[in-house]
Amino acid sequence: MKNLSIGTWQSLPNESIAEIFAKAGYEWIVIDLEHSCININQAEQLIRVIDLAGSKPFVRLSNHDPAQIKRVLDAGAKGILAPMIETLNQIEKIISACHYPPRGSRGMGLARAQGYGENLQKQDYISDQVNEIEIYAQIESLKGLKNCKEIFSQKINGYFIGPYDLSASLGNPGVFDSGEFDEAEITILSAAKNENIKCGYHLVEPEIDQIKLLEAKGYDMIAFSVDIRMLDIGARLPFIK
Repeated sequence: MKNLSIGTWQSLPNESIAEIFAKAGYEWIVIDLEHSCININQAEQLIRVIDLAGSKPFVRLSNHDPAQIKRVLDAGAKGILAPMIETLNQIEKIISACHYPPRGSRGMGLARAQGYGENLQKQDYISDQVNEIEIYAQIESLKGLKNCKEIFSQKINGYFIGPYDLSASLGNPGVFDSGEFDEAEITILSAAKNENIKCGYHLVEPEIDQIKLLEAKGYDMIAFSVDIRMLDIGARLPFIK
């Protein structure tokens, strides 16, 4: 697993969970704003804890709203995952929202990412740190599958498959070993490799043996499970017969 990047997913607005994950060794932690009750203030606190504990705070957006992108980046997020990317136009708007003019359309603020004004005055954030923001498109539908080549042709760091939504779009919700799902994976992986971008997969169930299998398929970024599944499975261990 020398070249494999492993992170995880957080959906509970608890700073202790964020710190535990970061100190466990996960390279990045995705704060989920799409399928959780985490609000923007809680997201800001989680970003701070994850960052200070030595991991990269990523945010999975709730939608493609430029205002939300601006707020989580101002709070210090080091990367974003844009859900349900299906067209070239969608990813172009996401990229624009992440960058200041003339490259993009992001408005300027004085928040944590800008050192509350100090880094902005030094131009450090504008010239250096903002260019390090990582952008990932989530491919989760037949339409996204169809358009993945042109989506990946843009200046993004990589993609993540949303396995549940993609399998549902293929007509088999939660079935990840069907022929259709395998073909979709191959198509998406091939398109990403051609553009030399990262290939990510959200392994929702904490099944450690799946990591090597996913790596063998060609994935180089794996989000290992999610806090609620780890908690649920760990809580049930004494009662498994």
